[in-house]
Amino acid sequence: MQKYLEQIERVIAQGPYSDSWQSLSEFPQPKWFNKLKLGIFIHWGVYSVPAFDNEWYPRNMYIQGSKAYEHHIATYGPQKEFGYKKFIPMFKAEKFDPKAWAKLFAETGARYVVPVAEHHDGFQMYKSEISHWNAAEMGPKRDVLGELCESCGEQGLVMGASSHRVEHWFFMGHGREFDSDIHEPLERGDLYWPSWPDSGDFHDLYSEPTPTAEYLEDWLVRTCELVDRYRPRVLYFDWWIQHSSVKPYLKKLAAYYYNRMAEWGMEGIITYKHDAFLFGCAVPDVERGQFADMKPFFWQSDTAIALNSWCYTEGNDFKPPVDIVRDLVDIVSKNGCMLLNVGPKADGTISDEDRAVMEAIGAWMKVNGEAIYDTEIWRKFGEGPTQIVEGQFADGIKKEFTSQDFRFTTGGGALYAFAMKPSDDGEYCVTSLAVQDASRVANFHGIIREVSALGSDAPVQWTRDEAGLHLHCDYRMGDMPVAFKLIID
Repeated sequence: MQKYLEQIERVIAQGPYSDSWQSLSEFPQPKWFNKLKLGIFIHWGVYSVPAFDNEWYPRNMYIQGSKAYEHHIATYGPQKEFGYKKFIPMFKAEKFDPKAWAKLFAETGARYVVPVAEHHDGFQMYKSEISHWNAAEMGPKRDVLGELCESCGEQGLVMGASSHRVEHWFFMGHGREFDSDIHEPLERGDLYWPSWPDSGDFHDLYSEPTPTAEYLEDWLVRTCELVDRYRPRVLYFDWWIQHSSVKPYLKKLAAYYYNRMAEWGMEGIITYKHDAFLFGCAVPDVERGQFADMKPFFWQSDTAIALNSWCYTEGNDFKPPVDIVRDLVDIVSKNGCMLLNVGPKADGTISDEDRAVMEAIGAWMKVNGEAIYDTEIWRKFGEGPTQIVEGQFADGIKKEFTSQDFRFTTGGGALYAFAMKPSDDGEYCVTSLAVQDASRVANFHGIIREVSALGSDAPVQWTRDEAGLHLHCDYRMGDMPVAFKLIID
């Protein structure tokens, strides 16, 4: 640990970035990230074995009276005799095929992949010198992250990694409250270390007991090891890095990562939630939600195919693919990108339900990708009656889009107008593209030369007047958005 901490200080001292917000705010966000638009998030680990409740099973199984607690006792026995560690030998991943995963991700239309390298449970899905509790030494006995990096690279996908390690400070602390396998002494090196009790207010920036310097140094070294070993171009963090005690270590990590990227001749980016980073030092992320309006800064929305869980469970409630595609279009029109999560089964297979959703998204992206990838925002994100509920954890609110709802992107010399829902009679009116008289301020003064619908060989009939751009097009891909391409002078 001490040797690595000294290395971290050397890398920071060599620059070009120091561990201060002033220095880190000078980091230029790489333009390549803005072009990717769709990524795949992966929640897969030991918690995939019980496949019950959600990925917080290792915490909830120790909360007396919870449904996971009761399920655990009924299914596996008392926590003292069958604790979370007992699931590790059952996590065999015997059907894990990283090449098949990478192929599916590419066919989905994703351009980047962010596996969870370490979730709150503290089990690393990669080879590590910091802890023996990792997938290369236990369970699958495979360097899962390393194999995914290689296979996704072969598909031309940008690789990232996600660390949720900081939440491990409190994640399994309730196991101390009764006779379970989580008990003293807990020392560095144990999977359950430190398992401190918590108040349950995870957004209290000053919550106590405050993580110790020993724990935060361990977090810093683990994360820097992840950077050095796998060189992720997207480094994702979950929310608890915003805690006041983490801030000095977070700045060191960011300086180390950005300096390493510069040293290796690479461009990387960090994504974060809430206000963990000073604005401008990294890319903000909205969990299971989006913004109601277009933003002048680039942002990411992370969401999941399943509404109820990030990992696979036997009771997952899967979103219809059309809802995900509509959210993607809305997010991209507002200067964002979507990181879409899939939760594989413990054996390494991806469920039929997940696969069906991904294949449907891929089929739409194959036809309409030119209106998504490499695009920029227009002067307005869209129009129509449907209002988006802004903020996190809003993806369960059903959006009833109509054929009057449009979203816009620009790219390749064209303007794209997405009808968020196909019209039953093939008739559309884009009011933002109306002809305006000279006495009024116009949204659009350009000359429309040609209109086509992506995926259709049939010509689109169109006229334009003071009410809007009138389109007639019978083409549709089920209820998926229809992308109109406008060639403009």
